[in-house]
Amino acid sequence: MTDEQLKHKSKFKYNMSFYYQSTIIYFVAFAIYLLIRGQFVESSYTLITRDPIIYLLAFIVVVSLVALFFNLYRNRYIEFSNEGLIFSDRFGSKLIHKNEIKEVKLGKDRRYDKANPLKLVRIKINSRIRPLIVRPNDYENETELLKKFHQLKLEVEKV
Repeated sequence: MTDEQLKHKSKFKYNMSFYYQSTIIYFVAFAIYLLIRGQFVESSYTLITRDPIIYLLAFIVVVSLVALFFNLYRNRYIEFSNEGLIFSDRFGSKLIHKNEIKEVKLGKDRRYDKANPLKLVRIKINSRIRPLIVRPNDYENETELLKKFHQLKLEVEKV
């Protein structure tokens, strides 16, 4: 992406792929266990329902589906604007003005040269004691998001 396109791209949605993948994996494991645990007798399939592992796997699938639907409903995203940084979801948004930001630290992991899923961005704010911590890997277009945070860091250092 060029710098001009990056200026227009300022909204980064929360990455839901983890929830999709985990729900699918749990459901497949549940279905495979049901097939293995059931019995085929005279061309009919009977399921043994007194197995606690079936209930445990069903509970895990239901919890995974609830988490997936809740996060879909929540619709979280980060938006960069001229005023500052906006953390937003369906229930509200929090605007952090650029003049309120003390420092932006981009975490570096010297062990890896490639993108690290554990990389963190720490944003120190004047009105808060503890910094805001953002995992860029949790959002779509991680590399562009890191570029935007780097731009924000440069803008904050100028002021």
